[in-house]
Amino acid sequence: MLLLSACGFAAFWVLVAIYSDRQLSWLAVLGALDMVWMLRLGSNDRTRPGGMPRALAAVLATLAIVLLANWGIIAAHLGGDIGLMPWESVLRLGLHHAWTLAQLANGVLDLFWIVLALALAGVLGAR
Repeated sequence: MLLLSACGFAAFWVLVAIYSDRQLSWLAVLGALDMVWMLRLGSNDRTRPGGMPRALAAVLATLAIVLLANWGIIAAHLGGDIGLMPWESVLRLGLHHAWTLAQLANGVLDLFWIVLALALAGVLGAR
């Protein structure tokens, strides 16, 4: 359930970012809140109490959202320039090229939102 939610939120982020032609890194915070909420929906305190395992799951799911969304945004922009559909360019984008473009696209404020989202996922996921 958590993986499906992370993929769905990343897809939402990609669509909104492409539509607005911005990186929209503040959506990482909403993604972190969504992951914490999904973890709480999928478990109760007797079967999976809060603490380090749930916090780690929330942080890893939030990190997955950030990575998938950035990969998708980069691939969609590159694919559009050469006539590919976004889902076609996602499979053709190389890791080194994506890393270079992600560094160029994400500024200090974007990194702030991402770090805030990961910290928020860790703190709220542990409860």
